[in-house]
Order: sequence, then structure tokens, then C-alpha cells
Amino acid sequence: MYASERQDEIRAVLREDGRVSVLALSERFDVTPETIRRDLDLLESEGLATRVHGGAVLGARTSRVEVPLLERSHRVPEAKQRIAARALQALKPGFRGSLYLDAGSTTAQAAANLDTHLEAIGGRAEVVTHSMQLAAALSGAENIALTAIGGRVRGLTAAAVGGETIRAIGALRPDIAFVGTNGLSADFGLSTPDPDEADVKAAIVAAGRRIIVLADAEKFEEDLLVRFASLSDIDVLVTDAAPPQPLADALDGAGVEVWIA
Repeated sequence: MYASERQDEIRAVLREDGRVSVLALSERFDVTPETIRRDLDLLESEGLATRVHGGAVLGARTSRVEVPLLERSHRVPEAKQRIAARALQALKPGFRGSLYLDAGSTTAQAAANLDTHLEAIGGRAEVVTHSMQLAAALSGAENIALTAIGGRVRGLTAAAVGGETIRAIGALRPDIAFVGTNGLSADFGLSTPDPDEADVKAAIVAAGRRIIVLADAEKFEEDLLVRFASLSDIDVLVTDAAPPQPLADALDGAGVEVWIA
């Protein structure tokens, strides 16, 4: 394959997926990572790509760009459904315990399936969330006792943030916390674009007895502005594809179980 043909394919992947990984492209085209980096440098000079650690993102996307919740819910929906279903398998038959559900499009899918899953396993759960979207979806569920945490609600994510929210979470000790993330990398850990959201997520991770992260493969090797947890802070990663080797090695080294849906 000529360099120009390879670069055209990379442009197509960027436009479709919004991001590319140096390692993934190197394997796909059977060329060295250095060759891919030169390709990405060219695309950046054209204004199509913005270089980030481990790859590139489309155009002007940066560590502070945050996709609205509604738009995120339409991205890789089948993957999110598989991840949510696999994550709920952490709740064993007869489960009687407490759950914290983080805000996010994948945790929203888990929330949508939670009552049905509890019914199937003869379980019941005390559920806490700061997500207005999730609270509305779970209200009235037969097998769930729901507590909604208040605070200043961000319109972009429909989630409460701020000191009031963090103090309320800090007084909890849920058996399991299902947590979402915008980025997951070997070097930086778990990250998100907004500092207020990061503070809330950090509080959830500190509070939970068992931390289960729900993240599709698009989040791999993404570093957003604010880190809210290291890999060693989490117990399980539920995802839809095997992580790239550097991330897989880092997860293994941190003692994180990886469940592939």
C-alpha cells in the first residue's frame, strides 16, 4: 500500500470514529509506529487531526471537549448494551445490597436493565445516584429503593456536582459502585474533561467497596484534562474489546479484572 492510500484510510477512520491509536494503526497497516506518527503529523498539518498521547483525535477535539450525554448515548449503542449486561452479572442470585450508579451513557444502560435483572435473580438493591437521568429511570422500580443525591446540576451531563454532592457521597459506603469514564490509559489512569465531574467521580471511587468501571473501547488510551482515579483504584473493568497491550499490561499490574462483553 502506498503512503497516500494509507493516509486516506486513516482520514476515513478519523472522520468516522473521531480518534485513532498509533498502535492499532501500526498493526492494521503492518508498519512501524514511527511511520504512523509521521502520517498523523501530516494530518495534523492539514487541520484534520489533533495529536494526543497514543494517537490523534479529530480536528479541534481537546482534553476539555465534552460530548453531550444525549449524543454519547447514540455512540456504539450495541457495545454499551453488552457492557451493561455483563456488568450486572456482578450481582449474584439473591443479591441484597447497595449500589452507586455514576452518571453516563453506559451506566444509564445498566440502570435501564437493573430492575429486570434483580427480578430475574430474586434480588433487591438500595441504589444511590447523583444523575438526574438515572434517578428518573429508576424511580418506581419494584426491586429498587432509590436515593437521589442533589447539588448543582450540569446541563451537559444531567448530573449533580459541587461540594454538597461530594459531602453526601463521602458519607456513603456502597457495596458496589458502577463508574463511567471518558478516558482510560496506562499512564494517566481514568480521566474526564470537567474538574467538577472529576471531583464527584473521585468521591465515588473513594466511597465504594468494589469499583466496577464501564467503558467501551473508544475510551482506551484517551487522556482527558482531569484524572480522577488511578488504575489501582478500581477492581473490575467491563468493556467490549481487549485493551491494547500497554493498557492490558498496566491493568494486570494494578490487579484489575477485565471482563469483555
